[in-house]
Amino acid sequence: MNGPFDVHSDCTPDCAAHALPRVPAARIARRGAAFARTVRRALTDGARMAEPGRLRTHARALLDALDLRVEGPASLTAGDGPGTLVVVNHVSWLDILALLAVEPVTLLAKREVGGWPVVGGLARRAGTHFIDRTHPRRLPHTVREVSELLAAGRSVAVFPQATTWCTAGAGTFRRATFQAAVDAGAPVRPVTLGYRQQGRPSTVAAFCGEDTFAASLRRVLAARDLTVRVTAHPLLTPLDAGLDRRELAARAARAALGGRPVTATAGGVPRPAAPVPHAPPRGTPAHV
Repeated sequence: MNGPFDVHSDCTPDCAAHALPRVPAARIARRGAAFARTVRRALTDGARMAEPGRLRTHARALLDALDLRVEGPASLTAGDGPGTLVVVNHVSWLDILALLAVEPVTLLAKREVGGWPVVGGLARRAGTHFIDRTHPRRLPHTVREVSELLAAGRSVAVFPQATTWCTAGAGTFRRATFQAAVDAGAPVRPVTLGYRQQGRPSTVAAFCGEDTFAASLRRVLAARDLTVRVTAHPLLTPLDAGLDRRELAARAARAALGGRPVTATAGGVPRPAAPVPHAPPRGTPAHV
């Protein structure tokens, strides 16, 4: 039986392609070894990984090991008051690392993510809340849980497309989790994740269809000059604007998925994107 979060994507592993020639085999091997070491360090951190500072440090270290640069704002959340519902397009397992490298927030992800190699273990230790899409009767409980987190001042990041697509403009946003923002009177931050190689749009990071983690990791390890840009769009405030979840989801989707821009609320315009500060991995040039 299909659940309320079940969505079919037309994307397949064939969508994932390099926009530039692959890096040499020796560099692939160095990246793989560095990534494995960094994963081991992160997993041995245990429950402490959920601490925001440590979570950001681990996420940045994993991306550094892959030579994947992150460009993004200093923050995704609104600050004081209720937490922010951060709604993001979904391309790859790398999305989770990119978000946490910018700002550690509570993640809401499909149950299957918990079983993914590497990322699943990190997500569980980071305190991710998992959605079981096979039990639609759990949906009201999930919405209430997210609403309580937001009301308590904790920001939550969700992927309302409910599945991955190879580009940022595909799919649409499901409305259910937007009800949590309405109930909590919490602001919504639409966010776009876009992957590029030397400034060219790239699908090499896409993790779609029947793709495997091993195959996806091999592509990323071989990718030349891969960057993920985290674009924070103006805040949407459902209470001030009198928005219900349907209109809130539609406006967030227009912003995050490349449609018409939304009107910025007072104080809701994020800073321009800039490189997230990283410590360069050993043996590689500093990120710029």
